[in-house]
Amino acid sequence: MKIKLPQVGGGLAEYSLREPVVFAKPTKPFTRKALGAAHVVAEPFSARDPWLEAAIDWDKTIAYRRHLWSYGLGVAEAMDTSQRGMGLDWPNALELVRRSVDAARDFPGAVVASGAGTDHLEPRADLSIAEVIAAYEEQCAAIEKLGGRVILMASRGLAACAKSPEDYGTVYDRILKQVKEPVIIHWLGEMFDPALEGYWGKKDHYAAMDVCLEVLKRNAAKVDGIKISLLDKDKEIAMRRRLPKGVVMYTGDDFNFAELIEGDAQGHSEALLGIFDSIAPAASAALAALAEGDKKKYHAILAPTVPLSRHIFCAPTRFYKTGVVFMAWLNGHQDHFVMVGGQQGARSIVHLSELFRLADAAGLLADPTLACKRMTSLLAVHGIV
Repeated sequence: MKIKLPQVGGGLAEYSLREPVVFAKPTKPFTRKALGAAHVVAEPFSARDPWLEAAIDWDKTIAYRRHLWSYGLGVAEAMDTSQRGMGLDWPNALELVRRSVDAARDFPGAVVASGAGTDHLEPRADLSIAEVIAAYEEQCAAIEKLGGRVILMASRGLAACAKSPEDYGTVYDRILKQVKEPVIIHWLGEMFDPALEGYWGKKDHYAAMDVCLEVLKRNAAKVDGIKISLLDKDKEIAMRRRLPKGVVMYTGDDFNFAELIEGDAQGHSEALLGIFDSIAPAASAALAALAEGDKKKYHAILAPTVPLSRHIFCAPTRFYKTGVVFMAWLNGHQDHFVMVGGQQGARSIVHLSELFRLADAAGLLADPTLACKRMTSLLAVHGIV
């Protein structure tokens, strides 16, 4: 099957598709914890202004969670990949958590952990630390009331008002003393969200790491793990080797996840990744191979997904959600390429065309005929026929 796709510099180039890879679903547990941060499916028939108010197709959204669970992956709910802070507000995030937690009860073995933050606060320099604490308390309590497990997300409000690293310690110490179960802390880098630059009170990541590690040491009993999303494997490994006993590293490095999950003689990272939304079948098969001790097969499966992931998460990284939803559309998990916040327009048609090529190279276009039909329709919308 062939399709003509735009290329950098202009013009069209004919591209021949490969046969898709059929990835078997796992039959045994993985030896790594693995969660995919899942996207939301917009409701295309809504009359709401997508830049102002989210309209969500709840049935399709929850169906996608079942897709991830079917491949043995857990779901990291209401996180950055669901467009939290880029189209998805707190009331809709809480409804998403409620529906996902309810669905997990009916799916044997399903794991779901949900993001609690402060995004119902307007980030302002005149916010008080007490207001930030109260906002975190509100969201954590709401998720725990639903029976959910908490992922403690980074706070734009805290980043805006904190005057020192000690302010971060005050907030996290207070929240971690109150949570019912150990949480996952998420340190989201400024490449994902520019408003989070200087998180932990330090612009230098290694200095920030020192502050974060002190928080983890003081509260180790209430922390399952730390997910860092800095897209720098050396920083992740350095922090991983300094974690207090009992606290694990969850990689958020969508550039280098394969080698970080495999690990080295001194340890490995667990996985909590946005790219797992797009590559769930391959990720599952690779993790199954790793569980069997077949590292050669593990890398053979994941190697072609790494260029795809690096392309989806290329700068401006915060627009990676567009590629994630595009992949779901190409593979028939939703009937349209529409996103909350109108974010389907955040990437160029040239970017999406290269994504199409890389997804095919990784064997991740499950139905090439459908994928080509949908890609052709998108090209036509852009005046490319």
